Amino acid sequence: QVQLVESGGGSVQAGGSLRLSCAASGYIYPGSSMGWFRQGPGKEREWVASVNGAGKTTYRDSVKGRFTISQDNAKRTLYLQMNNLKPEDTAMYYCAHGPPADLSTIPDVWYWGQGTQVTVSS
Repeated sequence: QVQLVESGGGSVQAGGSLRLSCAASGYIYPGSSMGWFRQGPGKEREWVASVNGAGKTTYRDSVKGRFTISQDNAKRTLYLQMNNLKPEDTAMYYCAHGPPADLSTIPDVWYWGQGTQVTVSS
């Protein structure tokens, strides 16, 4: 069993920054992927960014150049640095754990966190 606990969400004005964290506990499959998804009001959950078992990072187009995903394996923590935030980034952000090769679709996800709310005002 894996538990994922997100933190770092909040309310910011457009152009601001936030850093999300996801602390993992339990058995983390060696070389597995970690990622972030989000679900805005009235929208479906969507993939944001992920880092696979080989350390390769990928991002959805709308966040490229603004968001950075990283992980501290010693601390078993995943991060999402979000800069130049826009109102359309407003969503509940979820940490996810999945298979080594890729983690970019909802069916890929083995475990979800409970989410942390990010609200960006214009």
